[in-house]
Amino acid sequence: MKKTILLTLLITVVYVLHHDFWNWKKVEPLVLGFLPIGLAYHVAYSIVAAITMALLVRCAWPKHLDEDEQSKPEIRRDAK
Repeated sequence: MKKTILLTLLITVVYVLHHDFWNWKKVEPLVLGFLPIGLAYHVAYSIVAAITMALLVRCAWPKHLDEDEQSKPEIRRDAK
């Protein structure tokens, strides 16, 4: 139950952070001297989103989906 609440909270935070309206009109400052702040934000956001998806797969993937595939007998369809 606690894990579900934490994952839901994480998804909500990542969703809210996706709408970065505070960076839309900013041209300065440049990150690392050449990267606009909005683009740098989206690079960081993409990394956070990828980590979030990895956590979801690791912690919330239904285990029974993998077990069912392994226990099914292989069906040969090329036999006549």
